[in-house]
Amino acid sequence: MRLTYTADLWWKNAVVYCLDVETYKDGNGDGIGDFRGLTQQIDHLDRLGVTCIWLMPFFPTPNRDDGYDITDFYSVDPRLGTLGDFVEFMRTARDRGIRVIADLVVNHTSDEHPWFKEARSSRDSAKRDWYIWQDDPDPVDPKDLVFPDKEDSIWELDEKTGQYYLHSFYRFQPDLNVANPEVRDEIARIVGFWMELGLSGFRVDAVPFLIEGIGPDPHEFLADLRAFMNRRDGTSILLGEVNLPYPDLMEYFGDGNGDQVTMCFDFIGMQRFHLSMARQNPQPLADSLRERPAPPDDSHWATFVRNHDELTLDKLTEAEKHEVFDAFGPDKDMQVYDRGLRRRLPPMLGGDQRRLKLAYSVLFSLPGTPVLFYGEEIGLGENLEAEGRMAVRIPMQWSRSGGFSPDPKTVVPTPDGEYGPRHVNVDDQRRDPDSMLKWITMLVSRYRESPELAWGHYEVLDAGDEAVLAHRADAEGGTVIAVHNFADREAEVELVLRDLDRCEVLTDLLVDGTLDLPSDGRVTFALEPYGTRWLRAAVPDAPLGNSSAKSH
Repeated sequence: MRLTYTADLWWKNAVVYCLDVETYKDGNGDGIGDFRGLTQQIDHLDRLGVTCIWLMPFFPTPNRDDGYDITDFYSVDPRLGTLGDFVEFMRTARDRGIRVIADLVVNHTSDEHPWFKEARSSRDSAKRDWYIWQDDPDPVDPKDLVFPDKEDSIWELDEKTGQYYLHSFYRFQPDLNVANPEVRDEIARIVGFWMELGLSGFRVDAVPFLIEGIGPDPHEFLADLRAFMNRRDGTSILLGEVNLPYPDLMEYFGDGNGDQVTMCFDFIGMQRFHLSMARQNPQPLADSLRERPAPPDDSHWATFVRNHDELTLDKLTEAEKHEVFDAFGPDKDMQVYDRGLRRRLPPMLGGDQRRLKLAYSVLFSLPGTPVLFYGEEIGLGENLEAEGRMAVRIPMQWSRSGGFSPDPKTVVPTPDGEYGPRHVNVDDQRRDPDSMLKWITMLVSRYRESPELAWGHYEVLDAGDEAVLAHRADAEGGTVIAVHNFADREAEVELVLRDLDRCEVLTDLLVDGTLDLPSDGRVTFALEPYGTRWLRAAVPDAPLGNSSAKSH
């Protein structure tokens, strides 16, 4: 690919790494992660090949919802450091060539935010219309509750003023009234402030909730925000959390070349991936790849195995959801909200390194920008003794003693047993050539060397065996074919590869070796249980093209 064309679209073949400053590394010994500790670990991310860090909320907060209840959008939580520490972190990341984005959580504030305190002081308050109030709201369908184990309504009575305020999430998180132009202007100021301090964009929290009820054209707000960011920095991005069916989701990319959200998470593909893993049959994932619409040219999908919330299964049928529950979280304590799992992948798979390596090989070969949740690179486990989603937000494990903090009183304790730091840590895996860390580092490297995967037209292939997912990506004279065996048995793979007339061999990108490519394009080979292959069939001496290939 021509770098003169693709460099501005850095996010299209980025490697995004999500982390929580609070649980990543303690730099001052108080048991809480902070920016000083994170800055000291930048080289781990650089060695891994991360090109973009996504920061979970780091703003001042009462911390009743792990930082998503914010009291000041213009500062750093004192437990995590100062604005000076943040700027030093940004400088160090930039020095390593790593961009940084952060959570934009502006659907709501904390009820302790000064804006809400002023808003609830009187019905005549200047900030009253910054939030959403009703005298007598309609009853709420229980199916519409985001946290049915904690809330029984999305309206809460404010006794002083006698009106109810809207809270789409917890009652201590009143919704902002984004239909109010003053609120929209304030959101733009927040975005502009952090961009001036070096952020390359934002992961937008709960986008459908954010724009709900704005007016006749709720997407106008996203378009205006994107235009504002483009004026400040044309390479900045919005990464949208939009968990909707594909037809509804496409509206969030905007028109033409994509004038709203730059990237959207592929929640449907993620959920069908886990169903495929449960069945040891890739057909559900293959179906989602065939169904997934093409985003605008300058937009993209973000792919992931796991994120910081529950592993939601809400877009599967009830029967499919229970298949995944039975396979990976049969105990009620492993499930949450009757829609997802509060587990990380290694314990879900019983620690099977073959299946773990398969899962991340699939992730990095899928068309889209891969997003890692911190600790996935070492097979970090979970702590089911923690409440709700916090089970997966455990401290990062750097050494056999833990290495997160000298203070053992951390927010969420590290797990015991086979997923404890004595068995799962960065130090040991850096020295082990067969470790998960080495595997993912290699996948990152091969992904970055294979622009076809990010930029190319893709096609799901017939592999000759129902247990095998094979897909092909083509871009400007280059072709990569990814082949994955989802079953615990050997598979006989048979591919028919057309339009590769000048190629005579397929080079394996993950292991040493090549496969002959006969003139009829028919390739056969055996693939071991849970085996993976990335095969390159590049046309020799292909000239550089003048533009990117269009993704499908």
